[in-house]
Amino acid sequence: MELLTPDEMGRADALTIAGGVPGERLMERAGAAVARVAGRHAAVGSRVLVLCGPGNNGGDGFVAARLMAGMGYRVRVALLGARGALKGDAALMAGRWSGPVEAAAEASLEPVDLVIDALFGAGLARDLDGAARELVERLNAASLPVVAVDLPSGIDGASGAVRGAAVRAHWSVTFFRAKPGHLLMPGRLHCGELTVADIGIGPATLDVIRPQAFENVPELWGAGFPVPRAEGHKYSRGHLVAVSGPAQATGATRLAARAALRAGAGLVTVACPAAALAIHAANLSAIMVRPVEDADGLAHLLADRRLATVVIGPGVGVGQGARDRLRACADRRLVIDADLISSFAGAPDELARAMSRSPAAVATPHDGEFAKLFAGHDEVLSPPSKIERVRAAARRLGIVVVLKGPDTVVAAPDGRAAVAANAPPWLATAGAGDVLSGIVGGLLSQGMPAFEAACAGVWVHGEAAQEAGPGLVADDLIDALRLVYRRLFQRL
Repeated sequence: MELLTPDEMGRADALTIAGGVPGERLMERAGAAVARVAGRHAAVGSRVLVLCGPGNNGGDGFVAARLMAGMGYRVRVALLGARGALKGDAALMAGRWSGPVEAAAEASLEPVDLVIDALFGAGLARDLDGAARELVERLNAASLPVVAVDLPSGIDGASGAVRGAAVRAHWSVTFFRAKPGHLLMPGRLHCGELTVADIGIGPATLDVIRPQAFENVPELWGAGFPVPRAEGHKYSRGHLVAVSGPAQATGATRLAARAALRAGAGLVTVACPAAALAIHAANLSAIMVRPVEDADGLAHLLADRRLATVVIGPGVGVGQGARDRLRACADRRLVIDADLISSFAGAPDELARAMSRSPAAVATPHDGEFAKLFAGHDEVLSPPSKIERVRAAARRLGIVVVLKGPDTVVAAPDGRAAVAANAPPWLATAGAGDVLSGIVGGLLSQGMPAFEAACAGVWVHGEAAQEAGPGLVADDLIDALRLVYRRLFQRL
């Protein structure tokens, strides 16, 4: 589940070599892994073109070429740059290739059944230009099946960004651990199906590197997930309050409230203006409704310390009233979203001060809300990596931040970050974010720590969308949670 930046992967290689494993052996194993994956997608005797670059990625390509030729494939090798300029293990592997080597810039892509892209790996340091970019663009235009070595050439391993141009691969083979660029957009779209191959780097290297980025999977947070116990009861699973706005904007709050209950909160109360009371009551059954007109009314309700978790933002309205309501509940476990985040547009430090009393807090903005909140704060908005942007936001606010999207990132102020890769395209629908807020709130109410609750909520949300299927609306996510939880409980 760990994600290694290119620099961290370089350290893993170096530690392994220093421990007595020759770099030559690592490269042979990497090339063999590429050959295995390529062999699964092309019949023996097929025409394979291996495009090799000037570094170690190219060395992996030379190994794959030699092994596939030995298995009966008709292999051509094309090198970007001069063969005499290769160094170290890459030069050694090129020397073991007995066939001709073409100039990659001039290599024909016809007739070819499969291409192995071994031009550049995760450590690409600048945008592709010149002959390299022309070759990548020509390869994409040819629409051939492509196996990428490590990462598709042109994808930044740390951020997933396209560096000028990038190969669109059908399959990618990386080694030891995936990189952030495999999961972050748009890199994920270029990678195709990902294989992470074991090449003999021991997991003990992680104890030295201590990576802080992870794929968001149950192994990351499952140990603390609140599975119901026989001795438990509704009061032990927490009482959550969902704060509602005016009568014409009640649906978002109900989605959050229902999701929190389904996610395991023991009791849920909707706090709403009197004018919205009948609307909520007519549409809710297992959820209580209490009249609360303003911040003072919310503070009065929360005098009952058993109401320890609050979801505020969905449907609450934008402006001073929302800001005042936040201050009235700021000493509780909190999930803030939507209108509440927009109410602090351009004022993240004010929001941070308001949240500073919370024992566990999570903000769940989408890209637009994130940009509004941090408008003018380039230290948050300018990093090229989404992981780094969310980390900067979490440090600035002092809370866990969830930046939603197809590659939702969760980050904590201490630098931990997780990237989700399980959200289907049909999750992008009105109200889905309100459901996520409720799920996270429901997990917080059961005592799950903020980072783990946010990660688990994002993963469960994505799985519910997979379960509901294409054409879902937000209500379907809440119903699908039952099946997701059933499978998750069996897994934990």
